[in-house]
Amino acid sequence: MARLREKYQKEVISALQEKFQYKSSMQVPKLVKIVVNRGVGAATGDKKLVDSSVEELSIITGQKAVPTFSKKAVSNFKLREGMPIGAKVTLRGTVMYEFMDRLTSIALPRVRDFQGISDKGFDGRGNYNFGVTEQIIFPEISIDKINKIQGMDITFVTTAKTDAEAYELLKALGMPFVNKNK
Repeated sequence: MARLREKYQKEVISALQEKFQYKSSMQVPKLVKIVVNRGVGAATGDKKLVDSSVEELSIITGQKAVPTFSKKAVSNFKLREGMPIGAKVTLRGTVMYEFMDRLTSIALPRVRDFQGISDKGFDGRGNYNFGVTEQIIFPEISIDKINKIQGMDITFVTTAKTDAEAYELLKALGMPFVNKNK
């Protein structure tokens, strides 16, 4: 069992149940999935960039990533409908908890001048988004093998009804949010 899943079941459920006065442990919000997404703007000129993005996301997350395709044609960007323009991977279950554990304990502390991540990425429905500017913060990526430094968007989807509940859930699971008291 993943370390974070065990922590959720042993500590987080009881802490959140006490804080928000849930009647049942089934009301406690939980993490449903993590979506890691990367748009490759230069993919209109070079198709190999999408393939390398799919490969990098697969290495980072430990699960096979898939290419994403454009839905509309935009002539200003030389983009046709159905062209590959990015990569994404949806993580659930044990793989999701292991990725979150690696993200919070290994990758994010490797960011230069890291002070914590912003708590402004909540969408009002209990989901959280934030972006990473470089893929080289992940130890699985060798800096010699990458051809372009790119970022990615990471979305945490929870069953929380409010942003406050989602914030407390993610904080209890170890997300290093910026300390507001500074």
